[in-house]
Amino acid sequence: MIYYEFRIAQLRHMKQHTFDKFINKEKGSKKKEAIRQEKRKWKAERNKKYEERNTKHEAQNTNKETVNSKSNIKDYSTQRLKLNTQQTKYLAPNKKPETGNAKPEGEMPLNKFVAHAGICSRREAAELIKQGKIKVNNDFVYEPGFKVSSTDKIIFNNKQLHTQQNLVYILLNKSKDYITTAKDTHGRKTVFELIQAATDERVYPVGRLDRNTTGVLLLTNDGELTQKLTHPSFEVKKIYEAKLDKPLTKKDMDAIINGLTLEDGFITADTIGYPDVKDRSVIGIEIHSGRNRIVRRIFEHLGYDVKNLDRVLFANLTKKNVERGKWRFLNDKEVRLLKYMNQSFVKKVSEPELKRLKDKQDLS
Repeated sequence: MIYYEFRIAQLRHMKQHTFDKFINKEKGSKKKEAIRQEKRKWKAERNKKYEERNTKHEAQNTNKETVNSKSNIKDYSTQRLKLNTQQTKYLAPNKKPETGNAKPEGEMPLNKFVAHAGICSRREAAELIKQGKIKVNNDFVYEPGFKVSSTDKIIFNNKQLHTQQNLVYILLNKSKDYITTAKDTHGRKTVFELIQAATDERVYPVGRLDRNTTGVLLLTNDGELTQKLTHPSFEVKKIYEAKLDKPLTKKDMDAIINGLTLEDGFITADTIGYPDVKDRSVIGIEIHSGRNRIVRRIFEHLGYDVKNLDRVLFANLTKKNVERGKWRFLNDKEVRLLKYMNQSFVKKVSEPELKRLKDKQDLS
């Protein structure tokens, strides 16, 4: 009897407890807000503890610095004398003591100096140094990272190297009616009028575009690069867009590809085509020759009159994002590509062809 009474009481309690959560149900928004308040309270307490700890540490560090500064002032002369003595004692045998003077201006690794002299890339300069082909102040140096300055005498192939500090490279989208000379006795406009705000350095055009030809023109004061880009043996790529007075026939296009004999010799185009098949009077032509007015003379030889001629590519340079009559400076990557693209070409040329190019260069 007692057991049954206990069981009934237990069941009543379970029933009441089971349904309490439905009877006294709280809204979800209230629960969420309570949780938020708890989090805010906990964060505030945590931040307060952090601030107290940081304040305590700052006070301790301030006290230490004060004590140390007093000690340093007191022993300054003794410590300096001791430090100078130790430095002199442990200097390497081949290193001179420091004089206290500033380092020479323009100090840089040897391989960087050689690269800046326009000889080769930095990686190739490092190989030349390791092979013992570079002298510094009449002594061979084998470490590419060896520090040198403009006061040092750097020798390669019995020739002293000099860094070219103020080299300027300007890409101009040439307008019509401008000639590529510094001065003109007839009072005609020159390309230097278009770039007069660019630099105070004296720059020169790399190659020439005639008065009525527009497009990419490079101007620089880098004489070595100019020689590389204009010499026939390097065969720098050029692409032109020509507007003719009449459509170019397939027969004449094949003749240009096969080669023509002009008054100054044989010439052939590398590639020729129609940029727009709907207008066959507009021709795209790729050529390596740097002969005077060569593109115009090719078409004139076949009886065509060139109405407009625009150079759209020279070496690896295009007129993209440069409006007609405007200019911009080349970036470092473009300059590197210009300087070392020709070496890559020479390496790929076969031995007989390389000999022919060298003979041609000797004769010219």
